[in-house]
Amino acid sequence: QVQLVESGGGLVQPGGSLRLSCAASGFTFSSYAMSWYRQAPGKERELVANITSTGGTNYLDSVKGRFTISRDNVKRTVYLQMNSLKPEDTAMYYCNVVWFRVHYWGQGTQVTVSS
Repeated sequence: QVQLVESGGGLVQPGGSLRLSCAASGFTFSSYAMSWYRQAPGKERELVANITSTGGTNYLDSVKGRFTISRDNVKRTVYLQMNSLKPEDTAMYYCNVVWFRVHYWGQGTQVTVSS
């Protein structure tokens, strides 16, 4: 079955960096686009970044120039490098794949940006 396992979250000061990882299994990883979403308390879940099977990327406007999504098809892992973090980036971050029209999610990893 499809499994997504995120890691790499934590507490960081404003201006700091974190790298999130999402290890995938249960599907042909290299053939599918992968996405990172986030959800802050009291807010709707929003798409942060996605990467196609061929490496094309898209970003939420508020993270452009600060976040970078990448993938390693050998390791079956998608990454989100987050630089110049701001308090408004605080949220639970989720990895996502749409497989046979069904959305699959990991358990999430918490990112807290605070001094």
